[in-house]
This record gives sequence, structure tokens and C-alpha cells, in this order.
Amino acid sequence: MPLVRIDALTADSARLHALGRAVHDALGETMGFPPDDLFQVLTAHDGVRSTLRYDDYLGVERDDDVVFVGITLRAGRPPGQKRALYRRIAELAHAYTGTEPRNILVTLTENASIDWSFGHGLAQYHLDDREGGAAQGPVPDSGP
Repeated sequence: MPLVRIDALTADSARLHALGRAVHDALGETMGFPPDDLFQVLTAHDGVRSTLRYDDYLGVERDDDVVFVGITLRAGRPPGQKRALYRRIAELAHAYTGTEPRNILVTLTENASIDWSFGHGLAQYHLDDREGGAAQGPVPDSGP
């Protein structure tokens, strides 16, 4: 966990893959998520059949290399850690794809442990589904 959605204009599969890697690496570096914690939806928009709409909100001048990154994760990270994540995503997206940091828009949506099921119809992070051996594998009590 987290669940990452990346939407990019005029992105081929190589650029989408690199953007996904940038976000995954940033999450690992700034928030300590393990390498196998990978859940991503990567979508390219051609600007005709599907597109992204944006403007120069807050004076940030975006162009058609714009990338929207939506991350859903459990609540509890401090503001400094979130800021570090935003910076690192922008840095790595630039390093891996040449995408200008001004074109990276990131949103975080936080929720609770009960709001996740990783399969088998169980809420693996929730105590009720851990009792009686219902959950498979180790289940963290806190952290990522």
C-alpha cells in the first residue's frame, strides 16, 4: 500500500513506466515503503479521445507534459514527510523522464486501515481480520 494513479498526456509506455518508477522510488525513499509494495494504475492520454485539463493555477505554468499523480495511503504522515515526497517525485520524474518539476501535480488521499483489502475479501490491516489467523503473512501495525 499505497495505491498510485498516474495520468500523463502524450506518454508512451516507456515514459509511463519511468514515471511509475519515479513515484515508487520516491515513496520508498521518503516514506519507507518496501520495494514489493507496488500498486499502480498508469494511464496515457492522447489529448483527443482522452485528455487532462489544467491551467496555470497558483502561477505554475504547465504545458502538455503535465502529469497528475494521485496517491491513496493510510493517514498519519507528518507534513514534512509529505513535502519531501512531493519534492522527490518531481526530482525523480525529471531525472527519469525529463518532465519539468512544474508539470508534476501530486495529491494525497488518506484513509484508515479498515479501508484496504489486498485480496481474499479480508481487511488485512484491520484487527478483526487478523484474529483467528484469517490474514495471510505479516501484517504491520503501523508505518507504511
